[in-house]
Amino acid sequence: MNKLQNDTSLSEVHESVDISTKAKGWRKILAFFGPAYLVSVGYMDPGNWATDLAGGSQFGYSLIWVLLMSNIMALLLQSLSARLGIVRKRDLAQANRETYPRFINFLLYILAEIAIAATDLAEVLGMAIGIYLLTGLPLIWGVSITVLDTFLLLYLQRLGMRTMEAFIIGLVAVVGISFLIEIILAKPDLAEVATGFIPSFANENALYIAIGIIGATVMPHNLYLHSALVQTRKIQKTKEGIKQALKWNFIDSSIALNIAFLVNAAILVLAATVFFKTGRTEVAEIKEAHQLLAPLLGSGIAPVLFAVALIAAGQSSTITGTLAGQIVMEGYLRLRINPWIRRLITRLLAIIPAVLVISIYGEKEVDSLLVFSQVVLSMQLGFAIIPLIHFVSDKQTMGSFAIKPHVQAFAWLIAAVLVYLNVRMVMNEAGDFFTTSDSTFWKSVIVIGAILFGMLLLYTVFFPLFSKRQKQVSIQMHPDIAGLQNLSIPSYKKIAVALEFGDHDEKLLGSAIGQGKSDTQYLLIHIVESTSARLLGEQSDDYETAKDEERLKFYIQQLNQRGFTAVGKLGFKNRTKEIVRIVKEEAADMLVIGAHGHSGIKDLIYGETINSVRHELHIPLLIVKL
Repeated sequence: MNKLQNDTSLSEVHESVDISTKAKGWRKILAFFGPAYLVSVGYMDPGNWATDLAGGSQFGYSLIWVLLMSNIMALLLQSLSARLGIVRKRDLAQANRETYPRFINFLLYILAEIAIAATDLAEVLGMAIGIYLLTGLPLIWGVSITVLDTFLLLYLQRLGMRTMEAFIIGLVAVVGISFLIEIILAKPDLAEVATGFIPSFANENALYIAIGIIGATVMPHNLYLHSALVQTRKIQKTKEGIKQALKWNFIDSSIALNIAFLVNAAILVLAATVFFKTGRTEVAEIKEAHQLLAPLLGSGIAPVLFAVALIAAGQSSTITGTLAGQIVMEGYLRLRINPWIRRLITRLLAIIPAVLVISIYGEKEVDSLLVFSQVVLSMQLGFAIIPLIHFVSDKQTMGSFAIKPHVQAFAWLIAAVLVYLNVRMVMNEAGDFFTTSDSTFWKSVIVIGAILFGMLLLYTVFFPLFSKRQKQVSIQMHPDIAGLQNLSIPSYKKIAVALEFGDHDEKLLGSAIGQGKSDTQYLLIHIVESTSARLLGEQSDDYETAKDEERLKFYIQQLNQRGFTAVGKLGFKNRTKEIVRIVKEEAADMLVIGAHGHSGIKDLIYGETINSVRHELHIPLLIVKL
């Protein structure tokens, strides 16, 4: 766990895709594409399936226009999120931290984490249902094994941002192709489908389903995610470069979100054609829909494709949810923990309630839990949308790239509609509870929570308008260049070298000597990692400790004979903490450390050591590729 020393979002992949050096034409344009596809998976995750199925089976094609409207809303909000990241080089969490007081930021952070846990809950349930439909494995086992995908994200991160984007696009393609085949099998009447784009509500229940569709579409974690992902592109920091980035990211978002719209529309059209047209208007559960596809369509491939698409949707969404969790924690708290620990915590927060509900109430309550996750998400939405609109409207920090008044008006209208619809959905759920429950305690908790919720929402709306805190301009188009007048060349008096006592020690020592001068002292560090050393620390007297001490003295003697000044220090127990402690205690002004090209577990060990050390020390680090 480390306190961040820099303000870059997703620092391990920040500006890792260099747009500025790309050739002109399609290669340069395609280099911009990618972030929006990672975002789009949140718009077709398992949480959306239930509302789409319910809308199609109960009201036919009549609610397609609601999907289109929610897609337009999502497109505007995601483009605003991308604008914040491109222009200000801040993700939404970082911008909140710089604007709101510490206590409010902490509350916003907690709410964002709850939203991410609720999102992950939907992905866990979706994948577990998909595995059950495909293999017959009980849901409780399906939920449990979803913890294994923790390591998939780590592997994808090691392969780079473009590989991760390609993997996600592949999963999106699986979902899209599966439903394309389903639609071909269902053979809907396209003329009837077209009538669904005419706004109308059959009854009050249709309005409620429409609220559910909209509420499940725009999700708060996607706004955090998009503002960070666009920063993986290294663009020219000029007015023209930023304009170009905004243009192509908007096109990227338009394509990706329209794909998500087509997938959601395909689910609704499939439900309308297969269930509504055959009088099965009560179908609203994913498992029930799966069971009826084969007999009604007359094809055994239909339910298989349905299950595969559900697993692909859940898997793709869970990867992006993890990235959002990292962005939120680093942005609000400036705190980084090991990615696998971060992933494991998020996944456990989703698995535990799912396992408890299935164990206590049985599998029949899974769909209710899925609906509950969407209600929780609905409650967080305003706390992401409202600050975002404030930030991209602020001319002091956005300069000429602040959104125009008519865009502001449209954005605030969308925010008001979404907050109203989501509050109404939550109130309906709470109303059902009040009519069926006799618990005074929980009713009091709901009332007090609603009051606090409303106060915090109003605070996020009005605080930026009246705050007199000086804001820093995040980007300067034409900085004054005074030349290299104060160029100073450092002279390192004590260089620390983290040795492994292996085949690469000579390379590490040679690299360190190359940075020093005749009066430089070299501090040789080695961390003893035997079982005895981990338990007893400096009191350890086992064979490995003795041999390591002997090797250290040998290296010091060799360097002294060659005319260099060298001293040594052994550390014990935790590799990272000991390296940092020794470097600080010995007042070294540079550290030389090796980086391995390992994969899997070794990559976690060595890679995380370097990342942790560099965030703890405030001296130059020379990382030598071994």
